[in-house]
Amino acid sequence: MFTDTHCHLYEEYYEDLDKIINKISKSKINRVINNGCDKKSNIEVLDNVGKYSNMYGALGIHPENVEFYTDEDLKFIEDHINDDKIVAIGEIGLDYYWTKENKDKQIELFEKQLKLAEHVNKPVIIHSREATLDTIEILKKYNVRGVIHSFSGSYETACIYIKMGFLLGINGVITFKNCNLKDVVDKIELSNIVLETDSPYLTPVPYRGQKNDSTHVEDIAEFICNLKGISMEELSLVTNDNIKRFFDI
Repeated sequence: MFTDTHCHLYEEYYEDLDKIINKISKSKINRVINNGCDKKSNIEVLDNVGKYSNMYGALGIHPENVEFYTDEDLKFIEDHINDDKIVAIGEIGLDYYWTKENKDKQIELFEKQLKLAEHVNKPVIIHSREATLDTIEILKKYNVRGVIHSFSGSYETACIYIKMGFLLGINGVITFKNCNLKDVVDKIELSNIVLETDSPYLTPVPYRGQKNDSTHVEDIAEFICNLKGISMEELSLVTNDNIKRFFDI
């Protein structure tokens, strides 16, 4: 059995969320961590972890929403971060892909949430796109650990994050043609990774073009097993042990 450590199972993405959750429950995916990214999704995550037995949650403000969040949105996270089945602060981080013009605002928001994570001793789920150096330098300032979501960097960057005490979230990107991530994952120990989908995004090959969901963790797992020459059982045991080390799950 596997865990999808990062997904966005929101009603806005799926016409029938009950049907998707039922599909997941009948697969080899025994639980998911649903990540919030703004006020609306954080409220929905909080509601749905109580509704679905196989769902856990993370609450956070994504850097793409830096222009829209309020202090009340951060207060909501603080007020509910210790609620039942809320296991992390995420998805948080930095994203310079679309623009760097609000870089200072992104860093301010990122640090506010890292301070909270440090204060309440919760793991963090980090989004970092075109912002590796800033992400690393900022994380060094805080006593936090967690997952580098959708890791796709170099082996050298992977080693830095691992040395800092972070796990690497591996998703469907590893199956993409001409992706160097497979070479990185082949070199690192299984004890340093967790599996994720980032649903509804990043659907693995050969299903690209279709909407992703948590059941595709099986396809990602199978790809990694073939890459490293291991069994699905071994990958399941190790990745679930990794999750238990970091998350109250």
